[in-house]
Amino acid sequence: MRGGLRPSIWQHARKPGKKGHHVRAAAGKSAGAPVLASPEPRTRVRRGRAEPGAFPPRPRIGNGGNRGRGRGGRRGRSHGGGYVLVARLGTRVQPVGPSSEAAGILRAQRAAITMLCRAACSSSRNLEPHINAQIMQLHHSKHHAAYVNNLNVVEEKYQEALKKGDVTAQVALQPALKFNGGGHINHSIFWTNLSPNGGGEPKGELLEAIKRDFGSFEKFKEKLTAVSVGVQGSGWGWLGFNKEQGRLQIAACSNQDPLQGTTGLVPLLGIDVWEHAYYLQYKNVRPDYLKAIWNVINWENVTERYTACKK
Repeated sequence: MRGGLRPSIWQHARKPGKKGHHVRAAAGKSAGAPVLASPEPRTRVRRGRAEPGAFPPRPRIGNGGNRGRGRGGRRGRSHGGGYVLVARLGTRVQPVGPSSEAAGILRAQRAAITMLCRAACSSSRNLEPHINAQIMQLHHSKHHAAYVNNLNVVEEKYQEALKKGDVTAQVALQPALKFNGGGHINHSIFWTNLSPNGGGEPKGELLEAIKRDFGSFEKFKEKLTAVSVGVQGSGWGWLGFNKEQGRLQIAACSNQDPLQGTTGLVPLLGIDVWEHAYYLQYKNVRPDYLKAIWNVINWENVTERYTACKK
């Protein structure tokens, strides 16, 4: 399989509503996944295809895969505590990108965000021996799923607060929106940044930019590794692009703070240094995890993100 982990289109079924299904995820093709750099049209799923420009309908009950046959979709099997395959979208549904940061995320803004469900479950074994399959499966089906589930709940409360004009409630919900929305954004990027065919060095324009801004590829690796290892507690190490300066920069974010909303940098490559990302295999030795993850970095995906954010 060429490029990144192969995704599928999944939805978390929560409660009954109008016809159709809200699709939180629209996955890009492996290494050719679309760059998440700017918001794209909202999407309605109908007759098995994505129709841009319409607000998504409300979700229907999926009941862990036993119910929830959507129009144009098929009955899905249970996965990860309630993720149900409900429809096959077109070959490339453009997702809303990291510029839709957690503090302002609403369902309509994220109607087509990619959630790569089967990626971490069925293809994650291909990252071994660098990252074992158990880590990737738990990482996705438990941790990422929890961020999505919690974000769904918070969004409902936020929508109610907006309708009521309750500014106090809106402000009180911001931390939860940032944490869970950031967790979803960060992990959606993370899955596409990894590939069983990864490793090595980038090529072309990205490699030249790395040499220009960091001196050499090895110096870049050393700096991003050091920044990621040095994160106190939980967080992420990032390679980002500064649009104003036209240069690459390395940054660290605490917890699930999204890079663009925190620093203004467009995220290109993210390294998760929460303990759940490595502890089962590398215990408390974070540097060993950082050394291993370079073997599965999907440079094609990172390059596409870099190319897109320069436009």
